[in-house]
Amino acid sequence: MAGLTDAAPHVLIVDDDRRIRELISSFLASHGLRISTAANALEAREKMRGLAFDLIVLDIMMSGESGIELTRAIRRQKNRIPILLLSALAETSDRLNGLQSGSDDYLPKPFDPMELLLRIRNILRRSNQVPAIGNEVRFGECTFHVSRGELRRNGELVRLTTRERELLRLFVERSGHAISRNELMNPGAGENARTIDVQINRLRRKIEADPASPVYLQTIRGAGYTLYLD
Repeated sequence: MAGLTDAAPHVLIVDDDRRIRELISSFLASHGLRISTAANALEAREKMRGLAFDLIVLDIMMSGESGIELTRAIRRQKNRIPILLLSALAETSDRLNGLQSGSDDYLPKPFDPMELLLRIRNILRRSNQVPAIGNEVRFGECTFHVSRGELRRNGELVRLTTRERELLRLFVERSGHAISRNELMNPGAGENARTIDVQINRLRRKIEADPASPVYLQTIRGAGYTLYLD
């Protein structure tokens, strides 16, 4: 569409319903996004091999490989491209299943195109806040190897639970930015705000010299938590 530049976010729309693909594409393009489309998972894979996308809007119920299966495959490849799932299934269990597959958001059909646009913008804004980091970062007495999920304090290996490792990776990737309790929650694990607070306190005991007066993993009043790196 005229007026779009190479700097505009590039979104891949994957849906086996041609009418929906065209409607979504036209609406999003009219609001400044670059759009590519695919009719199924196989075509989406082909597009992803040749182009770099900023976000994927992916229908769950497609013939052949489903949107859930494609999402899981993308995450197994350690590809962190944001994924927003669309589905006619609106039950809570369906939404949780979609989020547990590794997607960043889930929008039931039918939906207002403006809501889709706002959700896309929110996801892109969050992803753009992620700073470029090395594979190993330091804070205080600690060194964290991001890809291995390995934490050392004064050179000694510190045992982390799987959840603590996930949280620490997220904090490192978005260091210096407040992350709300809602963003930190794992919906499929039945977590709530209190659960997150408990996990943060446990993590502080492993990385802070004085967990009661944290220097690195700090509370941002009214916003959540943030990690400051050296």
